[in-house]
Amino acid sequence: MSYFSELAFQYIDGEWRPGSGSWDIVDFNPYNGEKLAAITVATVDEVDQAYRAAERAQPEWGATNPYTRRLVFERALRIVEDREAELTEAIVAEVGGTLLKAAFELHLAKEFLREAISLALRPEGRIIPSPVDGKENRLYRVPVGVVGVISPFNFPFLLSLKSVAPALALGNAVVLKPHQNTPVCGGGLVAKVLEEAGLPAGLLNVVITDIAEIGDALIEHPVPKVISFTGSDKVGRHVATVAASHFKRTVLELGGNSALVVLDDADLDYAVDAAVFSRFVHQGQVCMAANRILVDRGVEREFTEKFVAKVESLTIGDPGDPATHIGPLINEGQAESVTQVVEQTIADGATALVRGRTQGTLVWPVVLTDVAQDSPVLRQEVFGPVAVLVPFDGDEEAVSLVNATPYGLSGAVHTGDIERGVRFARRIDTGMFHVNDSTVHDEPIVPFGGEKFSGVGRLNGDSMVENFTTTKWISVQHGRSQFPF
Repeated sequence: MSYFSELAFQYIDGEWRPGSGSWDIVDFNPYNGEKLAAITVATVDEVDQAYRAAERAQPEWGATNPYTRRLVFERALRIVEDREAELTEAIVAEVGGTLLKAAFELHLAKEFLREAISLALRPEGRIIPSPVDGKENRLYRVPVGVVGVISPFNFPFLLSLKSVAPALALGNAVVLKPHQNTPVCGGGLVAKVLEEAGLPAGLLNVVITDIAEIGDALIEHPVPKVISFTGSDKVGRHVATVAASHFKRTVLELGGNSALVVLDDADLDYAVDAAVFSRFVHQGQVCMAANRILVDRGVEREFTEKFVAKVESLTIGDPGDPATHIGPLINEGQAESVTQVVEQTIADGATALVRGRTQGTLVWPVVLTDVAQDSPVLRQEVFGPVAVLVPFDGDEEAVSLVNATPYGLSGAVHTGDIERGVRFARRIDTGMFHVNDSTVHDEPIVPFGGEKFSGVGRLNGDSMVENFTTTKWISVQHGRSQFPF
């Protein structure tokens, strides 16, 4: 594929060039093991070059009329629309996403580009009163300057654009580090689209590297004022610690352990459909995925039978085949990790209602029940196609079970009474919760983020203005102040 040979480079100050590190990141197709590209890693010096290029380019961009800035994102949107087939092929090849998943990712990417067009015009100033006669207080909303973005492997094109486009639209420059498993979809493609859309050189820089090469240079560097990170809570904790020690703001979108709850008055066929999608979309490699499916004992037997039947009907295999529901995990290490969690949970006494096999990066669906209340699988994020069914007696117990996790990202409840569902949702300690739907949702103007170990801050809509701009107070004294000396 041309994208993988064309974009297997660093992108610094408007130039595509190889890194100067002593080793390569090798980009593999997770389904068939095909080598897509080898990219020599960026060094600490190249991270510095990227940030310095951003620092030089940002002042002129920040002073550019926002009506002019938004034209870049209008053109970028058209490019994504025109090249959707090529982008789909890249996502399937590098990410192992099914055609359905690729379509979902690109649909949201286009929606977030549309929101970036709007965001360029969103910052507003204020004039606020003063107790001092003759004084005028002006409050300006200005770009922070340079933003560092670190994106994950599961939805790389979308989740890079989700921070990069708003930060740029609001007048900032960006240095982006995509995940090493998805350097092209998460980095090169984003830069290519925006370069072709007319973004001036230096405003977006992409460094493809690894902590083994650069340590914390991306976070510690003096230029960026904000770090936007999407990934695991373990790494997020480190990012937050390092950034705080350098007085940088962070936006952290981290892992989840979401629950989908089926109350006793739910439409069971619909709840089964929602639960299967919520758990198995993109092989379960979604932070909002329903790791736990809680079912009222009054409907447990009927729901379980229908859920198991639906799971057993899923097709596993080539993500490029339109009939495939579940493709590969991102690499064999991830597949082995998920398999070990399943084997340990069964060894601890759980029952496997569906017990799939593991073959390379392919992990067949697993459905577990009879899981002990203190089992680690109920408290951790499982990034794979493993569903855990948990029965409960009544709403009170369900609320307690849903909240019994260190995470608080998303969730859903199914019920025939919408207001009952809303009352239930309000008692759950999460940043997002959905009534009669799946746990997996994202919309460009709705605040997206979690509580507890699931992150700090929110993305999307007006939250982006808060994240990527700062306020500046300028006072004007009309007349003369009186001073005591």
